[in-house]
Amino acid sequence: MRIRTVRRTAPHGPAPSAPSARSIRSRRTLRLPRSVRAPGSGPAAAVAAAAAALALLSAAPAAASPAPGFLAPDQLPPHASSPWRAGDVTDGLPDPEPFCMDGALPDEPGGTHQRVYGTEYDTGAVQVTVVSRTPEAAGELAARLERRAAGCAADWQAENPDGTADGQDYGTVDAGDSAHVYGVHTAPPESEHGVSLFGIAREGSTVTLVRWAQMGTLDDAPVDAFRGTTATAVHNLRH
Repeated sequence: MRIRTVRRTAPHGPAPSAPSARSIRSRRTLRLPRSVRAPGSGPAAAVAAAAAALALLSAAPAAASPAPGFLAPDQLPPHASSPWRAGDVTDGLPDPEPFCMDGALPDEPGGTHQRVYGTEYDTGAVQVTVVSRTPEAAGELAARLERRAAGCAADWQAENPDGTADGQDYGTVDAGDSAHVYGVHTAPPESEHGVSLFGIAREGSTVTLVRWAQMGTLDDAPVDAFRGTTATAVHNLRH
């Protein structure tokens, strides 16, 4: 039986690696018009100048909320022979989007952030955090991501009938308002096996997704350590 799936750009791409560092901050200078910077004499002119300045400040775009705390490299499951490295925390979604999550994560201006991690070998990770407008909206997003992770193996198998795939629900993690860990193994024909772990968690109005990936099978996945990583990711959202 075929399962209808969402089409993905790179269903079985290499594990994510850390990008080169780049700055995402910019400085905005508010310049007042000459009539405000050099008002005429008298109370009426002073009141008009103050009103004009207030209108300009009110019209200026609000600064984006600071990004929630992200995982440090050493908070990921240890690699046997390589330290983890990490790119900057940047606005928006990673490109490509995490495996099995194409179109599921919103790209909220100022509210969606990401960080990519890598090692010297085939193991990599990515974390995406979304600050939703309400806890209810965050709960809906977390549920959508969990459905994607739970159905990932079946969706991939439907798109790749000559390969094999299997998934595992590793259950909830006692952290935040909700946290859940899933595993997915995919084996394209005549190609390397790949294994991914997904940690999906919510704290209030904030949702975070952590994907860990490398070549191998579910037997190779550091599930217990990744459960700890997922709990730490929730804790970091508060700081």
